[in-house]
Amino acid sequence: MVGVIGAGFGRTGTMSLHTALALLGFGPVFHMGELYDRPERLGAWRDAAAGRESVGRAVAGYASTLGWPGCAFVGDLVRAFPRARVVLTDRDPEAWYRSAYRTLYLSRFDEQGRRRRLEGDTAQVAAFAEELIWDGAFHGRFEERSHALSVFSEHRERVIAAVPGDRLLVFRAEEGWGPLCSFLGVPVPGTPYPRSNGAADFHARVRRRIGRR
Repeated sequence: MVGVIGAGFGRTGTMSLHTALALLGFGPVFHMGELYDRPERLGAWRDAAAGRESVGRAVAGYASTLGWPGCAFVGDLVRAFPRARVVLTDRDPEAWYRSAYRTLYLSRFDEQGRRRRLEGDTAQVAAFAEELIWDGAFHGRFEERSHALSVFSEHRERVIAAVPGDRLLVFRAEEGWGPLCSFLGVPVPGTPYPRSNGAADFHARVRRRIGRR
């Protein structure tokens, strides 16, 4: 049963929150990396995207969901899990765009600027991400900075408008444990709030997952 719904786009501190939620007992956490690691879930996500199946099936067995693909289904997740808390990870829009461009967007290309040649399940998951994120959310126009920023802003506004205030926390990683633990009703751990998934970490993980093809 999902108890925490992450509504923010990737590169807004979702991986740090992933670690934080696991430490607080809200794991396992679904994130795009899980889809690459568990491609058998892809069919359920495709069915949810096509409206053939509830998104609840796609996240069955997880206590939280963060980043893509879940953030594209916030409304459906909120309805499917009426007791879940919603955390909208937030970031300065310009900083978000620079980070997302250097990591998520450019990871689709090799060192020569060519689209990566992928195979098997990895190719299928990457194709779904392409449809959902770059062609879907950003309408094939992510390189247009002003357009990408408007999509980012509109998503934030939609979430705030759609989710009841008592179920929503707009959260930036630099705020640390305090607001998050208060919102979730759990004690503050005795360790610093996680800081993870810088650009170097992101690209190292991509190389491990899909190689240099």
